[in-house]
Amino acid sequence: MGRAVEDLIAILELEQLEVNLFRGVSPEEDRQRVFGGQVASQALVAAGRTVDRDRPVHSLHAYFLRPGDPRVPIVYEVDRIRDGRTFTTRRVVAIQHGRAIFNLQASFQIVEEGPEHQYPMPEAPDPETLPTIRERLEPHLSEFPADFVDWIKRDRPIDTRSSRPPRWLDPEPGQRDAEQLVWFRADGALPDDPLLHACVVAYASDLTLLDTAVLAHARSWDDDRFQMASLDHAMWFHRPFRADEWLLYHQKSPSAVGARGLGEGFIYTQEGALAVMVIQEGLIRPVVPDWRDA
Repeated sequence: MGRAVEDLIAILELEQLEVNLFRGVSPEEDRQRVFGGQVASQALVAAGRTVDRDRPVHSLHAYFLRPGDPRVPIVYEVDRIRDGRTFTTRRVVAIQHGRAIFNLQASFQIVEEGPEHQYPMPEAPDPETLPTIRERLEPHLSEFPADFVDWIKRDRPIDTRSSRPPRWLDPEPGQRDAEQLVWFRADGALPDDPLLHACVVAYASDLTLLDTAVLAHARSWDDDRFQMASLDHAMWFHRPFRADEWLLYHQKSPSAVGARGLGEGFIYTQEGALAVMVIQEGLIRPVVPDWRDA
């Protein structure tokens, strides 16, 4: 297991302060705000800690309320809304500096049988044939500032491999459809804990989805002509999966309007099973008056 994966597992090991209170920390990285996938995955850990293990998570709905401060711990307060015969519902509020920065509602269900169907998995190149982010960057090292190169080349807990070059290597606007295929997996073996695997996928699901909504507009995820931030996030867990095995993330953006972009994602196992669905809306507010020409 790589160091980056160990660090991710460590930040998902929340400290229990009281029966329904948990505390999480952020990794020691140079960030201005906490990564949204981190808050969502930690909140799901907190919710799952209060639910019987025979009830896996089947859905979550969350709102990002304020930027998180990576310098201080985050307190997660769990509200045990309902424990039914087959469904369990939890609400989690993430708190920093005395204010809510994020809230999540998650539902857990005992495993049941029923009718089945799914969208078919789209055709995609084998993930092992695709270059890593580092490998894509190597021929272009001289084109980027040193701090960006260092950031790209650092170890990451999630190995992501896109079927196309990232936007920062193909920056011209208006040349792409708002759709992308990205393979991902934890960059190392994970323990056999279904809740942990769900939380790692929740973490990874926020890495690239908002990018899809700006593919036809922004030059890159860090385009300084736009203010970008996740607003809300919803996930449905359909079929079993392992987060340390390749998963295909088919991402599309059906709409961008009102300085908001909507992204939808379908996560498939390598065998073609639709494992998870994701919907996210994010802020893509222009901050440069002539952003179309800038």
